[in-house]
Amino acid sequence: MSGDRFGLSAALTTPFDTKMRIDVPKAVNHAQHCLQSGCTSVTLFGTTGEGSSIGNDEREIVFNAFLSAGIEPAQIVIGVMANSYLDAAAQARVALHAGCRGVLLAPPSYFKNVSDDGLFVWFSSVFAEIGTSARSVILYNIPSVTAVEISVALVSRLREAFPNVVAGVKDSSGNWSYTETLLARHKDLAILIGDERDLAAGVRLGGQGAISGMANLYADRLLPMINEGREDPTMIEAVNELLKFPVTPAVKAMVAHHSGDDGWRRARAPLQALSDSDFKRLTGIFDRLFVAAAA
Repeated sequence: MSGDRFGLSAALTTPFDTKMRIDVPKAVNHAQHCLQSGCTSVTLFGTTGEGSSIGNDEREIVFNAFLSAGIEPAQIVIGVMANSYLDAAAQARVALHAGCRGVLLAPPSYFKNVSDDGLFVWFSSVFAEIGTSARSVILYNIPSVTAVEISVALVSRLREAFPNVVAGVKDSSGNWSYTETLLARHKDLAILIGDERDLAAGVRLGGQGAISGMANLYADRLLPMINEGREDPTMIEAVNELLKFPVTPAVKAMVAHHSGDDGWRRARAPLQALSDSDFKRLTGIFDRLFVAAAA
């Protein structure tokens, strides 16, 4: 990752066809739309992209399609979510060898109640297995999904041991006390705020931007939050409402609503698409919020 400010990356949601295969052309078109809307990069295979449900062969197909469509490697961040450090390193190595902007690396999530010492060894093993190409790693703290917190102390240990590898942290903890402490100690890293409700405040304390699910929909509204630290009460209220639903299916529902393409609602098992009633309720809420804000 370059020394430039990170900015806004869309945590791309993944479209599936009627046989639940990745709709690659639709994925490419959506990524191009996000970049044209002001995102500086797109993130593939993250939480919003159902990355843990995407096979290695599929990852390669989608990634190659992005490159073939003219999306620059420097505009792509690759999400890595694996329990085996060997699998994590293999996925990261492919992305880094291709020149991707960075790797969003989550901790192993199958094992619970693990120590900082154990996590330090796991991350160290990933970096060692990647080899000399290890760089531009964004540590992914999302304990609501992984049940594993990347403590601020662990960030300190990892960046001290691997100063040329650890480039940032994506903080999706939703814990403002954690975010404040992280920024106080490590704002020279690319600290990315995953919870849009805390985004403007985080930027004002030195945060460099976001990898955001809402950027699939509202990049234009997120940019002032990132570039100026400007609060957006409508965005905060929208996120509060969205969190009342399963998050990834809810984001997909809104992409379907905005695009007029109902196929976007499909989610790969074990996730399920929002019911018709929830879809109608969520889209109605968002329409009211953003129409009122535009008035």
